[in-house]
Amino acid sequence: MKKFFYLGLAVILLTGMVFSTSCQRKSAEKLICGVTEYEPMNFRDARGNWTGFDTEFALLVGEKLGLEVEFQLIEWANKFIELDAKSIDAIWNGFTATANEPDGTPRINLCDMSYSYMLNTQSVVVREERAGEFTSMESLEGKTIAVEAGSAGETKAARLVGETGNVIGAPAQINTFMEVKAGASDGAIIDFILAQQIVGSGDFTDLVIAAIDLGDEVFAIGFRRGDPLRDRVNQAMLELYEEGKLLEIAQKYELDERLVIDRTFGQF
Repeated sequence: MKKFFYLGLAVILLTGMVFSTSCQRKSAEKLICGVTEYEPMNFRDARGNWTGFDTEFALLVGEKLGLEVEFQLIEWANKFIELDAKSIDAIWNGFTATANEPDGTPRINLCDMSYSYMLNTQSVVVREERAGEFTSMESLEGKTIAVEAGSAGETKAARLVGETGNVIGAPAQINTFMEVKAGASDGAIIDFILAQQIVGSGDFTDLVIAAIDLGDEVFAIGFRRGDPLRDRVNQAMLELYEEGKLLEIAQKYELDERLVIDRTFGQF
């Protein structure tokens, strides 16, 4: 009787090990990218499917690594919470890697970074009739500025508006344009790559990008600390760049002049 008991226990344990291994393997075969609606990096087409430079970039990497790629819409302010909770595997959404969080913590201290792959800058969006008021960073002092909560723009805005100004945090970058258009804010600080897609068209024909230089930034992909996926993605990135495939999708979205791979960034 005891012999049959131990035999049954061994079968149960073995089954559990197989099930556990299967689950781990299934999880390892998927790459979940945390994204927001951010044209031309990640956005939905007319059919509701995700598209954009970062979307196509992630799909190409997935092909190389044998990973199923999934895009998960997140609130940008919660990106590190989602990453640490393993709800997502990567922050892959025009992620300004050289920025600080609003509390002053450098983003590069909060996650592992891939090689940087694209140049960007923050821009100031204002109503066209007020463009003459915004000619320097000093002209933002005392103003009310809309930003995406948790964004690089929020960090810059908090510093530039000073003690007499105000920063309005919106759930997504697209909402900042609405704040400016409605007159709820004097302007918005958002990614230039997105701003040039939006201002002057559709519902935002009365908005322009002010002539203020806020400095250069770079995009990279954020991973959990110590995750070996970062190095695998870096290798796939280099291969795609050398094959010309990254340039092809950059040209498709008119980003080819901003495509720059820096192998030293994020490597310690």
